[in-house]
Amino acid sequence: TLEECHPRPPFQLSIASAFELPLPLPCPMTVVINLILMLTSIASAVAYVQHHQPRSRFFSSFQRTPLAMSFQRNYPDTSHPYQPPNWAKDVLKNVPEHGRLHLANLPTPVHLIGSRRAGASKNGILSRLNELNIKLYVKRDDATGGAELGGNKVRKLEFLLADALAKGCDSVVTIGGEQSNHCRATAAASRMVGLSPHLILRTRRADAINDKKDDIGWTGNILFDRMVGSTIYTCTPGEYGRLGSNKLVDSVCDYIQFKQKSHNNPYPIPVGGSNAIGTWGYINGVDELIQQMEAIHGHDPSSEFALDHVIFATGSGGTATGISVGLSLAYGSLGDGHHATLGQSPQVHAVGVCDNPEYFYQSMSSIADEMGICLPSNKTTELFVREAVTVHNGKGRGYGFSSEEELDFILQFSIETGIALDPVYSGKALYYFLKKVVEGDPESYRNKNILFWHTGGSIGLYEKGDDLLGRLSVASPVKRIDAYDTKGM
Repeated sequence: TLEECHPRPPFQLSIASAFELPLPLPCPMTVVINLILMLTSIASAVAYVQHHQPRSRFFSSFQRTPLAMSFQRNYPDTSHPYQPPNWAKDVLKNVPEHGRLHLANLPTPVHLIGSRRAGASKNGILSRLNELNIKLYVKRDDATGGAELGGNKVRKLEFLLADALAKGCDSVVTIGGEQSNHCRATAAASRMVGLSPHLILRTRRADAINDKKDDIGWTGNILFDRMVGSTIYTCTPGEYGRLGSNKLVDSVCDYIQFKQKSHNNPYPIPVGGSNAIGTWGYINGVDELIQQMEAIHGHDPSSEFALDHVIFATGSGGTATGISVGLSLAYGSLGDGHHATLGQSPQVHAVGVCDNPEYFYQSMSSIADEMGICLPSNKTTELFVREAVTVHNGKGRGYGFSSEEELDFILQFSIETGIALDPVYSGKALYYFLKKVVEGDPESYRNKNILFWHTGGSIGLYEKGDDLLGRLSVASPVKRIDAYDTKGM
């Protein structure tokens, strides 16, 4: 019960009432006694709180945001000034001049995965982690919003849409795969701030849909795209590859602005929201994690807790750039860090779910340059990025395609932890890291603290229903209850 988790103190102390001395004042000795009693009560209260602070299986910021701040009285399209972290402002010069919106539920918590209860599968994911004494933490960016906004994209959209509104745009154009989490989040966030969403979806069914032989449907993310009234355009993977995503976005922007009677003013957002402005969302995300870590040490100065590895999925490079560059700067890779209490900088791993590692190193370097990164003369941006992160090729069968092993892993992880991973990003990334990287050299990861940054996207599981069906019939049997107990259960 709540009472058991947060026991009441053996006394009730009102700070206000502690200062209510009787008037007129009694003799000086009485005043002294009252003051001593008051200070003793305050000291007892502080000691009680320190002793009874619940040690949960997750850590979030111990300096909680006041409840009043979670009651947003400003409209979602209200822009707020943005001040970059101290460790970033002298290195990343191109700070978003139009600030950010407040759309996401932040800070997101960090959960320690596992249970002290017996019963985990002997061949399960958690049992293997226990064998190696690995502690797995999950940064829950799948909890940044509801079904409409949940995932990593809303952090970027807070900055991108603030820029769009400041420039007087009335609509947004972006692009992604048929089940794009980014497109779904962009469409919903756009409606929240009064902009019209236009989505370009890459699909092998583009020609059939155009010829009215097929319908784009309403499965998973597409349902949410259509629920908010998005105008949807389709292209084939071949067109996407030959022309490039930016050119396709520009062509739709031109169509909306010059060829439609309404002559709207569209704002282009690249695939994944991955440009300099959007990436500030994850510079801010790293600052959030650093503050959570500092809160742990501030709460328990004797704690030697530190993160050894940070893992996440990457598909367009923006989130990867923000986390990798952010952690490198925050931990003082350029010699002016101020987080020595947090231990050594964790090793950062980006698991690519498409393309190849070289593509991501170049893409991340390009984004960092756009952010105005200033480095010593003896270090190029690409060298800095390569030192900050290791990119793994975890795409498996390809973007959006799942292997049998990946689906087995996603289902098993859900059963053991209650956390859903999506099949395109987070599921592929964690599967690859635990099954290929860790198992490739298990002793290197023994006794380590690993943080997995969950980027959301579990709505994409709806499209995999048929592939999961056989597994679900075994993992989750369905039985007809004998309501009248005529045959016994």
